[in-house]
Amino acid sequence: MGRVGFIGLGNIGAPIAKHLLTWPDGLVVQDLRAEATQPFANEGATVAASAAELAGDCEVISVMVLDDQQVRDVVSSLLRKARPGTVIAIHSTISVQTAVDVAEQAKAFDVDVVDAPVSGGPMGAAEGRLAVMVGGERSAYERCKPVFANWAELILHMGPVGSGTRTKIARNLLTFVGYAAAAESQRLAEAAGIDLRKLSAVVRQSDSLTGGVSAIMFRETAAPLGADEGSLRDILEHTNTLGAKDLALAIELAQQLGVDAPFTQLAADRLSVALGLS
Repeated sequence: MGRVGFIGLGNIGAPIAKHLLTWPDGLVVQDLRAEATQPFANEGATVAASAAELAGDCEVISVMVLDDQQVRDVVSSLLRKARPGTVIAIHSTISVQTAVDVAEQAKAFDVDVVDAPVSGGPMGAAEGRLAVMVGGERSAYERCKPVFANWAELILHMGPVGSGTRTKIARNLLTFVGYAAAAESQRLAEAAGIDLRKLSAVVRQSDSLTGGVSAIMFRETAAPLGADEGSLRDILEHTNTLGAKDLALAIELAQQLGVDAPFTQLAADRLSVALGLS
C-alpha cells in the first residue's frame, strides 16, 4: 500500500492517526501546530512541513481539517505533488458541492478524492470504532479500506462522490434534532420535579437495549408501507398506538405544568407518517 498520510491532528484527527502509527509502510503527518505533530514524531512518524511535501510521500492521504475552505486549500496543495493513483480521503464534514468540486479538480492529476466523513466522536476515534461513510469510485474505496480498517469498525461505500457527505448530513440531522427533543424532555421532567440525572440513566439503559431511534430504521425505503408489508404494518400500527398514547400523556403533562413542548406536538401530529402508515 505504501505510506499513509494524515493532515489535521485535532480532537478526532489525532486519535484516528494514532491507530496508523503501526502502519507497516509508515505514517506521515502534517498540522500547522508543532505541538500536535510532536507526539507523532516521538512515536516514529514522519512530520511533513507542508501538505505538498506529504503528498509526494503517500499513497492514501486522510484530511481532517476544519471547514470547506481549508479542505479546498489543502487539496490544492496536495495536488501540486501527489503522484497519479493517490487517493485523498476527506473526513471533514463539508458541503456536498465542495466534495464534488475537489474530486473534479483532482481528476486532471489522475488522483482520486473520496468524501469519507466519520461518526462516533472522539471516543469512537480513540477506540478505533468509528463509522466511516465513503463517497467516490469503488476502486478508490477499495484502496482506502485497508487503511480505514485500522480505526473504523464500520466502513461503507455509499455511492459516488458526495454520497458520504449526504449520509453524514442525514445522520447529523438525527443527532441534533434529537438533542433539541431531549432538551424538551428535560424541561418537562424538571418542571415535574424529576431528577434529570436519573432520567438520563433510564434513557441510556433503555436505548442500549432497544437501539433508540435506530429501531425503526430498518426498511429500504421511507415510502409508505406497501400492500405486501402486512405483517410489518401490524407491528408499526402497534408502535403507533403506543406512541400516540404516550405523546398524548406528555402533551397533557406539559399543558398542566405550563411547559412549551413543540417537538412533542409535532411528533404526535407526524408519528403515523413517520412510521410509514399514511
